[in-house]
Amino acid sequence: MKTVILCGGKGTRLREETEFKPKPLVAVGPMPILWHIMKIYSFHNYRDFILCLGYKAEMIKDYFLNFEEWSNDFTLKLRSSRNGKIIHHQPYNLEDWNITFADTGLNSMTGARVARIKKYLDDDEDFFLTYGDGVADIDLKKLYDFHKTNGKIVTVTGLKPPTFYGTLETEGNNVKSFQEKRRLDTIVSGGFFVCNKKIFNYLSEDEGCILEEDPLRQVAKDGQMAVYHHPGFWYTVNTAKELEDLNRMWVENTTPWALWQGKNETK
Repeated sequence: MKTVILCGGKGTRLREETEFKPKPLVAVGPMPILWHIMKIYSFHNYRDFILCLGYKAEMIKDYFLNFEEWSNDFTLKLRSSRNGKIIHHQPYNLEDWNITFADTGLNSMTGARVARIKKYLDDDEDFFLTYGDGVADIDLKKLYDFHKTNGKIVTVTGLKPPTFYGTLETEGNNVKSFQEKRRLDTIVSGGFFVCNKKIFNYLSEDEGCILEEDPLRQVAKDGQMAVYHHPGFWYTVNTAKELEDLNRMWVENTTPWALWQGKNETK
């Protein structure tokens, strides 16, 4: 079963980083956030990826084409034959991933990007779909089992995120209580979708097709969307502050999404 990751947006709210690199390559610790997302899926034995590329696509391609050099110490012998030019000092430190790099257009919206990768899904009836900027400690096997049990076209992960503002309970001009960064009561979409191929009946390859607007609204209206409630950790990177938060968690070794740390991935 394949995992489709939306990697093509320009990330304008994180301009200080994305002016020079695509948002999925912004670093959390020593590795890009895209690597963290792929590690979450890999931990649950989902290792076949389709990357929907657009803005600065060549940088994402280059990163993975040279992944062994990016990830390891190596010695370069300039005068050696081509086959013996590079000596990798940790030659087995590679991820067991299959990655399809799909150029889905520079200015395409999310729905168009998904529509344009249909041909790479082969015979799979279902696929995972997520954004290239969010991490969670979600149990993907439970998510997929939930999707199959409910039999809907789309399953979306729902959660109650923390607000970044102090919330007040007031009575007139008086504050009765103050809470910092409490969880919202509203359930929001955290991405981490599971989709049946019937979703393509709602999508168009027209670059203006926005997944989160007419397509998903119509899926919900047709009674074909289920929500998987995730009470655990979830965080997305849209601003420099959010990126700073994730990097602080990495430094402090408080990384709930890094399910692979200290554990063996599912075999």
